[in-house]
Amino acid sequence: MSSEAQEGQTSNKITCTDVTCPVCGITCDDIEVEVDDVSVVTRNACIMGDAKFKELRSSHRITAPLIEGKEAPWSDAIDKAAEILVNAKRPFFFIGSETATEAMSVGIEIAEMLGGLVDGNATICHGPTVMAIQDVGQVGCTLGETRNRADLDIYWGANPEDSHPRHLSRHSIFQRGFFTGQGRFGRQIMVVDPRRSTTAEHADLHLQLKPGTDFEVLNALMTILSGFEPHESFTEVTGISREDIYKAADLIKEARFGVIWVGLGIASTRGKHYNASMAMRLTQLGNKYGKFVILANRGHCNVAGFNEVLAWQCGFPYAVDFSTGEPRYQPGEYSTVDVLRRGEADALFCMCADLGAHLPKRAVERMCEIPVVSIETAEGPQAFISDVVLPGVLDGMECEGTFYRMDNVPCYARSFIDPPFDFTKSNEDTLIQLRDAIKRKLAARGKTTATVEGTTETGPKATLSEEEFVQRLDTLLSEP
Repeated sequence: MSSEAQEGQTSNKITCTDVTCPVCGITCDDIEVEVDDVSVVTRNACIMGDAKFKELRSSHRITAPLIEGKEAPWSDAIDKAAEILVNAKRPFFFIGSETATEAMSVGIEIAEMLGGLVDGNATICHGPTVMAIQDVGQVGCTLGETRNRADLDIYWGANPEDSHPRHLSRHSIFQRGFFTGQGRFGRQIMVVDPRRSTTAEHADLHLQLKPGTDFEVLNALMTILSGFEPHESFTEVTGISREDIYKAADLIKEARFGVIWVGLGIASTRGKHYNASMAMRLTQLGNKYGKFVILANRGHCNVAGFNEVLAWQCGFPYAVDFSTGEPRYQPGEYSTVDVLRRGEADALFCMCADLGAHLPKRAVERMCEIPVVSIETAEGPQAFISDVVLPGVLDGMECEGTFYRMDNVPCYARSFIDPPFDFTKSNEDTLIQLRDAIKRKLAARGKTTATVEGTTETGPKATLSEEEFVQRLDTLLSEP
């Protein structure tokens, strides 16, 4: 239990203030939590944060290791998990965002040691936005700057009132900042969304475009800001009047500090990373008139952290293959759904993510065909299809760790209570034990592979034979 957290304890009740919320990309750090033997009470947390903290006393919490759905000793579960991963020729590692970067780092190390593939949540959410950052570059800032300086907030394909309930009150529309003392009355709000969302209800201008025309709208705005007329077919194609698109351009020109908040609406529609690239180019163009920045509304608490950690460990943000001994990056080739759908992976390690509940049918079917090792905190589809389940620790509550906010600022989260078991202290500790078990098995087999540090240790060669490759290619090509 962290001594740094401001906490008081009477009998079995724990009270802790200034707790960091491990739910969404805002990573609120002003939460108050009271925990006793049966209940959890929070203050300042949104509905999502409150639900997360109540997992501390949830009846469906997994507190014992499982092998084939039955409780087993911790040492047996670690040994079985290591055996599955060592025996695999093409192991796939999915590092979920509901854990700290310290644990992610060890998971990536294991993937590299075994010559496996590694991916994270961005592959099925803001992956296209990450690709756009690589393509164009991001003019960014911190959430503190948006709160204190922004007089124009543009929500493009985002509905933070639902996805990030405290976004509007803490970092954008309603917050009174150092240079934005009037709060909402000193800001202009623009929403670009095909739907009349709850966030759009606050907008001064709502561009209700036709679905799939984000690229055309972005292009028209850049055309106007560059001093030219948009094409005459603009309104017919996008559904936005010329009057409204010129109003939008005027808002950008008049802003002292503008922020474009991009959501999954821009990254998941037709055009994908090309849309996000155009939004970043629009941001660059907006800086000819005032200060302009762009931020992605990252959903999970540490989804940005995985991209950061993988990038500084191997140079790429997600969808990485270590099978040749060197990291190779190819979204659409080495990303989660693609690898599972094609039947390439012959074992799966999933940490802190319920893939069984969220992936397409064909990908889940493949997960049911291969051995699966999971670190899970609660019962659900992922735990149900797993051969080995290692109980997860709730980061930011039961152990300390680092989370990256949606603005890519690392935040330290303190613990305020101990896990309900004593065989591991954190997800990082679990992975260290698993890594050590894998190393022992590799040493016993006398095989070699390159580790993260560049030294040579024992391990398997994770490449397919020519015959296996041809068989899998034939299977893929025969699919409808």
